[in-house]
Amino acid sequence: MTDSSSTDTVFVFVHGAWHGSGQWAATQRALAALGAASMAIDLPGHGFDAPLPTGYLQPGQPGLLTEKSALANVTMDDSAEAVLDTLRRARRHRRVVLVAHSAGGGPASLAAERAPELVNEIVYLSAFVPAGRPRFFDYLGSPENATAQGRSLNLGDPGELGAVRINPLSQDPAYIEELRQTHYHDTAPDRFDRWRSALSPDLPLAIPTTPVTVTPQRWGRVARTFLRCADDRALPTAVQDLMIAEADRAMPGNPFTVRTLPGSHNPFAARPRELAAALLP
Repeated sequence: MTDSSSTDTVFVFVHGAWHGSGQWAATQRALAALGAASMAIDLPGHGFDAPLPTGYLQPGQPGLLTEKSALANVTMDDSAEAVLDTLRRARRHRRVVLVAHSAGGGPASLAAERAPELVNEIVYLSAFVPAGRPRFFDYLGSPENATAQGRSLNLGDPGELGAVRINPLSQDPAYIEELRQTHYHDTAPDRFDRWRSALSPDLPLAIPTTPVTVTPQRWGRVARTFLRCADDRALPTAVQDLMIAEADRAMPGNPFTVRTLPGSHNPFAARPRELAAALLP
């Protein structure tokens, strides 16, 4: 049965590091079956428009550790503007729900700070919340993140590359297993290779390093929900809970609604129907 309220709602999806709008396809299909519209954004330098290092698809991947990223000049402002452009087009719906995953929490938060009138609710899916600490790297470097997996996935010097670079097409079985265990450990093994092949290698360094300032008068007035991922190995629950607690202390008049999903950092891959249902409680 379709919930009549869902027909007035549009979900605007913002992906995280190395992903793109396509990651949300199965979740969007599940939402459509429940009567809810949705739109998914490709942040600058992601999705099918993502430029690749010149040697990325060549034998041996020459220069992968040293070639400066074509995304080195992409800014947080660029990414927030991409979110705002979609929010403006989505505003014809009565209710707009902005859903951000992981590193996408930065651009989504900045967009909501700049135009809170365009957003009725923000859902953070194991995503960066800047209210307590302004940079995603501030949380990734916290003691609460000490148990996170995937530290060996980053390649080269991010400062020199201008990006946080990974290698989804690596021929090293140990590297690929670390990628699987970090982000996709509960995704069916026969589907994991397809998922990793769709990832982009570069995340613009500005996304995790640029401070995002939010205020009680703007971002703080928007209803917000945090969807915790209970077995998240990329962003452990201790870090998720830290972001929630610090945001609630900073903005006590409008605390998070918190719900928990089972499984990994990427529920859109492992259990998209459950994710869709959690978005329509």
